[in-house]
Amino acid sequence: MRERIWPLLPPLLLLPLLPPPLWGGPPESPRPELEPEPGPLQPYDLLYASGVAAYYTGDYELAVRDLEAALRSHRRLRQIRARCARHCAARRPLAPPGAGPGAELPFFRAVLERARCYSRCETQRLGGPASRHQVSEDVRSDFQRRVPYNYLQRAYIKLNQLEKAVEAGHTFFMANPEHMEMQQNIENYRTMAGVEESQLVDREARPHLESYSAGVKHYEADDFDQAIKYFEQALREYFNEDTECRALCEGPQRFEEYDYLRYKAGLYEAIADHYVQVLVCQHECVRELATRPGRLSPIENFLPLHYDYLQFAYYRVGEYVKALECAKAYLLLHPDDQDVLDNVDYYESLLDDSMDLASIEAREDLAVFVKRHKLESELIKSAAEGLGFSYTEPNYWIRYGGRQDENRVPSGVNVEGAEVHGLSAGKKPSPKIDRDLREGGPLIYENITFVYNSEQLNGTQRVLLDNVLSEDQCRELHSVASGIMIVGDGYRGKTSPHTPNEKFEGATVLKALKFGYEGRVPLKSARLFYDISEKARKIVESYFMLNSTLYFSYTHMVCRTALSGQQDRRNDLSHPIHADNCLLDPEANECWKEPPAYTFRDYSALLYMNDDFEGGEFIFTEMDAKTVTASIKPKCGRMISFSSGGENPHGVKAVTKGQRCAVALWFTLDPIYRELERIKADEVIAILDQEQQGKHELNINPKDEL
Repeated sequence: MRERIWPLLPPLLLLPLLPPPLWGGPPESPRPELEPEPGPLQPYDLLYASGVAAYYTGDYELAVRDLEAALRSHRRLRQIRARCARHCAARRPLAPPGAGPGAELPFFRAVLERARCYSRCETQRLGGPASRHQVSEDVRSDFQRRVPYNYLQRAYIKLNQLEKAVEAGHTFFMANPEHMEMQQNIENYRTMAGVEESQLVDREARPHLESYSAGVKHYEADDFDQAIKYFEQALREYFNEDTECRALCEGPQRFEEYDYLRYKAGLYEAIADHYVQVLVCQHECVRELATRPGRLSPIENFLPLHYDYLQFAYYRVGEYVKALECAKAYLLLHPDDQDVLDNVDYYESLLDDSMDLASIEAREDLAVFVKRHKLESELIKSAAEGLGFSYTEPNYWIRYGGRQDENRVPSGVNVEGAEVHGLSAGKKPSPKIDRDLREGGPLIYENITFVYNSEQLNGTQRVLLDNVLSEDQCRELHSVASGIMIVGDGYRGKTSPHTPNEKFEGATVLKALKFGYEGRVPLKSARLFYDISEKARKIVESYFMLNSTLYFSYTHMVCRTALSGQQDRRNDLSHPIHADNCLLDPEANECWKEPPAYTFRDYSALLYMNDDFEGGEFIFTEMDAKTVTASIKPKCGRMISFSSGGENPHGVKAVTKGQRCAVALWFTLDPIYRELERIKADEVIAILDQEQQGKHELNINPKDEL
């Protein structure tokens, strides 16, 4: 049975804890030209600092005023710089050098005139010197991560402006999809303000990405006329944003290999150094425009996919010439794609015999783009060789897997009666595991009870077992937990890293052994912690029939304690929905396997020690982080294990009374990422075993060893 998690209406909203201000912000999406405000443009870093300061003093009206002004100033600054770059490129073209003595002077005159034009343009439009708008890396970083919107959503709540709080919170969340607490806030705000999900506004939405997403949705609904409309609009917006991205690359560059004040390069070396950095930046606009806000990885094959979708959509509406142009455009970047080559042959067969097929060429917009991209690539490689720096051309057009045969247009298909399924290349498949999926291996220990497998738990690579621990072992572990636990252990000392309504405590195996040596807990109990975690590792390795060794990545005994006086009408989770080796993005139904996620984790397990508490159920969900697929009530000796990827989003419901304790285990198949504390614990256990066998006298200082 599946259920949906619907937030209750709380009297007090759970608001994200805001860190001390870090000053920052980067490129954002182009917006319509803003009406200039009277007077010089105010530097956005100063407005941002003022807004944050007002927020922390409780002056929320001033905070909203200055934070909104900072966002407008940041956007306006981008627009001015891009506009001045385009304006001066048109008014002061770089004339080719003439012949004879002084042939290079016209070129440098044009450069100087371009620089003077740009300086005048910026000063005039900014209402003062451009140097006032030089901001720190921290400020740029904050604006890139949309941190001002995090402050804004809280300030708007204080001012009881719920719709604006929803808007600001959603805008922040779109660039920070791993921020599950913000997602819960948005749900709360929406409930209070009566805002539907379809009405959520991303104030920093990038037009070409929005149009592309709309095109994909219409395409998958077989509404090909609307799909064509949005994909064509997305391309126009893409090339406009590419022009802006390239113009902004002409700003200051970092001379990474030089101390600028001691920079002694000659005229041509200095020009070459700077120009190559600008050129690489412009070349990378392909990646920049294909990357969603808050992500590190671009949408794979992004620009070519527009033409892949369009060639098929135009075919479905009977515009075969346009379908052929788009198919040929796609082949400019993937000349060996056999499906599209077959499509070209088929589209040509549908055209009238009187047409000159050779005159139908690839779309001009992409042909011009690809020609420039290739020339840039050759120039950068040549510069790298001549100037002595390393450069490897990225593969900007990676195709994720192969297209299925059903997505081809087979030769000879009847156009009128054809029932052709949509292309799937525009979407990543659900997270897949790069190994054979097997389960059902032996449990290798007596008395362990099998409860549910993956199918019964409505998922992939999941297993639920009972009696992994005995009642006596549970009591002993629970007892030792009280002697070794440290508040916030594993979370940089944060008492409540996931929710302010519970206290979080933890301890590692090595810490347990250290306390055992020092006599602060029974050494036998500390040894039990080590032994049962090894038992769990062997069970996971055997049950999932892994053909290579499973190593510990992290071992943690954890307890969550409900805080009295804070449990009334709770609607948050003890641990928000997440995946263990990737950044869960519920909005996009994706899980991004990139830092800061622990991408090396392969399997996870939780071994429960007690059940004398209320709440605290472990839940699996769909990738939307809402639809529950399985709910598990912890009890002594029960173990849940699963693969660590985006196929298994999970979390913990609120612990509303008592203390919930478990041993949390993460495993990796890569020995490089073995847990260092575990390796040290293995060495200590080896010494213990030798002592017990009477072979060697234990002669170590435990504190030195540990």
